[in-house]
Amino acid sequence: MDASPLLADCRLLPVVVIDAAEPAVALARTLRDAGVGAIEITLRTEAALAAIEAVAREVPEILLGAGSVRAVPQFRQVIDAGACFAVSPGATPMLLGEASLPLIPGGATATEFLIAFEAGYRLQKFFPAQLSGGAAMLRAISQPLPEVRFCPTGGVTPDNARDYLSLPSVACIGGSWFVPPSALAERDFDTIGRLAREAVALTTAVG
Repeated sequence: MDASPLLADCRLLPVVVIDAAEPAVALARTLRDAGVGAIEITLRTEAALAAIEAVAREVPEILLGAGSVRAVPQFRQVIDAGACFAVSPGATPMLLGEASLPLIPGGATATEFLIAFEAGYRLQKFFPAQLSGGAAMLRAISQPLPEVRFCPTGGVTPDNARDYLSLPSVACIGGSWFVPPSALAERDFDTIGRLAREAVALTTAVG
C-alpha cells in the first residue's frame, strides 16, 4: 500500500482542516485551477468525511487524500467517502499492516522510518517537520535511508519550503499556508487561489 506510485507527480500537498462540507468543493476547484494536483482533507472535524465525499463526487480529477487517519476502521470510512489515499501522523503495526488503500505513514525518527520501510512504505511523512529538526534533520536522516522518500509536514512555510524541496529525498511538501483558515472561513477563494499559485510556482522553481 505504498503511495509512491500514486503521488509520483505530486510536489505540493495541501493539508486542509475544514469545518463544513459546503466550501470543500469550491476549495478543491480553486486548488485544481491553481495547478495543485492533490488535496489532503484531515479527519479532524465532524465535517471531514462529508467534505471528502463531496470533493470525490464533484472534483474527481483532483487526487483526494484523507489525513489524520489513526485507526484501522477509518480506512473503510475514507474509502467509502471516495478518498484515493490516506495519511497518518504516525505508524503503528496495525496501521501499516491493515491499510486497505495507499498510505503515507508518519514518523520523526530513524526507527520509525525503518519500521515503515520494512513494511513496504517508501513514501513517508516527516512530522512534525520543523519541531523535529527541519530540513537539517531530514538531510542527515536521509543519508543512511537512501530508499525512503519524504513528505515533510508541520511548520512548512514559504520561508523554509525551498530548504525541503532542494533535498533529493523530498518527494513533496505538505502545508496549509496557502489555505489560511481565515480565508477559508470567509470563502475568500480569490486569496486562496493566489496563494496556491504562488506555492505551485515555488515548487516549480526549485524543481
